[in-house]
Amino acid sequence: MSIATKTLPALALLALLGGCVKFGSNPPPSLLTLDSAAQTPVGQVRSSGSSPTIVVDVPTVSQELAVQRVPVRATDTSIAYIKDAQWVEPPAQLFATLLGDTISARTGHVVLGSSQSAIVPGEELAGSLRDFGIDAASKEAVVTYDAALMHSSPQSVEKRRFQARVPVNTIDAADAGRALNQAANQVATQVADWIGK
Repeated sequence: MSIATKTLPALALLALLGGCVKFGSNPPPSLLTLDSAAQTPVGQVRSSGSSPTIVVDVPTVSQELAVQRVPVRATDTSIAYIKDAQWVEPPAQLFATLLGDTISARTGHVVLGSSQSAIVPGEELAGSLRDFGIDAASKEAVVTYDAALMHSSPQSVEKRRFQARVPVNTIDAADAGRALNQAANQVATQVADWIGK
């Protein structure tokens, strides 16, 4: 029996199963992202020699937010996810980028990566993203961030909770994305103003 004769039935079986087996789900029509309302001008140069520096860590999250879907808190003990609402990357990463952009634009700080901070020590912003979804009872997008600002000289830590709530008309991907972007920008502005004080 030749190799072709042996593999032909296997290929036919795979072709038949191809219609039954599905790897992954269909992607939604579009993905959600965050867009910073505060922008640093293109071409502007900032130096750690003349401006304060800060590292913005990706916030920790609960399992509810460790996925790229948009949670809806139906009750205090139950969570669902909005159909066809999916982030382009994990919400914690998107929020950290938004924080960095907003802090840079509003305070003049040079935002460094963690590897660069070993060369130029400065402040470090860490924290926990507690809420980043929709509250069904109040029909609001809710973003809650527990921040910890660590100063290198003198060594100290400040902690503060920030929250923003933005109404949603309908609990769907488009309205949730718009409202969460607005709420995230409000929180990022509050954090930047706290750091820049």
